[in-house]
Amino acid sequence: MSRTGLGVLLVLALASGLTAPSARADGLDLTGFSLTRDEQGLLLDYTARIELPRAVEDALQKGVPLYFVAQADVLRSRWYWRDKRVTRATRNWRLTWQPLTRHYRINLGSVSQNYDTLSDALGSIQRATRWKLADASVLEDETRQYVEFSLRLDTSQLPRPLQIGFGGQAAWDLALERTAVVPEPVAR
Repeated sequence: MSRTGLGVLLVLALASGLTAPSARADGLDLTGFSLTRDEQGLLLDYTARIELPRAVEDALQKGVPLYFVAQADVLRSRWYWRDKRVTRATRNWRLTWQPLTRHYRINLGSVSQNYDTLSDALGSIQRATRWKLADASVLEDETRQYVEFSLRLDTSQLPRPLQIGFGGQAAWDLALERTAVVPEPVAR
């Protein structure tokens, strides 16, 4: 086969995706998301899949703490102005590698937990059940309300030299977003 023919085959193989797949799919994916409204208020359950890119995992292994933020805003639709934020709920996790004990540590507020593997540590960030977003008293029945949810790696809390160094690297841009309508209250 001529050189041109081989070049054409190579281009076609690359275009059709016949090359070997990468060993890892990096990023964040939301695999489950549900809102529940009961007498307590508005509750959120979510499940995500987090796979750290190689550069992020290497930084963690070298002692750089990673910060993850889950944020949910409950908004009320208004036709005459911007939508009004009813409430905001936020969770912040700090993930570190402890080289002396060879454990990963997750801090959520003042609570910390050690894990043997990175996947176990990320498991505590990847899911939440019955996370209370709003009290029942602030939710209205007759207006349209919705939730804007996001889960992301917070690069603004990383050490300053590292923030400057990764300025256009997509590996550090881990984020996902979801918007959902607040369900009607359950009739009793």
